[in-house]
Amino acid sequence: MMNQVDHIGIAVRSIKKALPFYRDMLHLTCLGFEEVPSQKVKVAFLSAGHTKIELLESTDDNGPIAKFLERRGEGVHHIAFQVKDIHGKLIELKERGIELIDECPRNGANKTQIAFLHPKVSNHVLIELCEKIGRDEDGR
Repeated sequence: MMNQVDHIGIAVRSIKKALPFYRDMLHLTCLGFEEVPSQKVKVAFLSAGHTKIELLESTDDNGPIAKFLERRGEGVHHIAFQVKDIHGKLIELKERGIELIDECPRNGANKTQIAFLHPKVSNHVLIELCEKIGRDEDGR
């Protein structure tokens, strides 16, 4: 069971340039910033009610976000669903024939364990599963 949409990841070339639109025009609250070296990305977190927006900026020309930007340009990169047992969910999905990018969870931003499903199983939408392993910036 997917508990809720946790966040929507948006690939941007520059957080500094993209942030004012979301913060000042849409009046979303900036919750903070984090760099995730293992993912080669900097992240800005914004609150949109119970869902967050993550602005994703590559820190490496060969990182996954840089490659996405090269192929598709700026825009929605993924939708992340919150789960309670990411290990169990990955086993269940694999047993049901769902192709996974990650068969084992890895560390993500904001104190989470994450794993991605292959986008060809979800109409070319990259789906991320995430499980909180601690409290995030806004206490959830």
